[in-house]
Amino acid sequence: MAATILIVEDEPAIQELISYNLRNNGFIVACAGSAEQAKIMVNDVLPDLILLDWMLPGTNGIDFARYLRQGARTKVIPIIMLTARVDESDKVSGLEVGADDYVIKPFSPRELVARIKAVLRRRLPEASDEIVETGGLKLDPATHRVTVTDRADKSKLIEVNLGPTEFRLLHYLMTHTERVHTRGQLLDRVWGDHVFVEDRTVDVHIRRLRRALEDVGKDDLIQTVRGAGYRFSYQCEVDIP
Repeated sequence: MAATILIVEDEPAIQELISYNLRNNGFIVACAGSAEQAKIMVNDVLPDLILLDWMLPGTNGIDFARYLRQGARTKVIPIIMLTARVDESDKVSGLEVGADDYVIKPFSPRELVARIKAVLRRRLPEASDEIVETGGLKLDPATHRVTVTDRADKSKLIEVNLGPTEFRLLHYLMTHTERVHTRGQLLDRVWGDHVFVEDRTVDVHIRRLRRALEDVGKDDLIQTVRGAGYRFSYQCEVDIP
């Protein structure tokens, strides 16, 4: 699942350079030339990460980062500051308002991509294209495949057939193991926070996911926590309600 990156940069040449390199590395890219424009875009759809220039017309990057960190919907969005400011005090200011990283201009596009991937691995592992292996399952976001080792023949892999939503749901749960997720949290992270569907929709897709995993003896990995939600756990076997 490709991550969406919002570039907030008022210099067209820099914006185009970053966009080109991010798209070539498989990211979905959106661009804004000011904090005011970025606010409208973020209110519509949340990006997975924001590249934020410090020196913007109108509201500057620091104030916009502060605005994002104060919002209930936007406070968890990873932010990487882009700036020509090299003083340590400026870097500290950026980090203190909640930036996850700080990249000084001019920068190498390869380094920027590496920094983005590092932040996504740390903050939003489900947005990464790295293979996830846990609980005997192997999930590959790039090929959209989930496999498990055949119990009878350890050299053989069995593919689990999943629909797009079940795949995204499993990817999220596998990258956040042992944590209990409410239906609302799963709707926000898997369906998107501006997709209006009922909570019971989660239950329907959980049942479909379990049925697919049942064929390979892995349905017990998806556990129901009564009155709370669901979790992915391989620490112990439990009865599935």
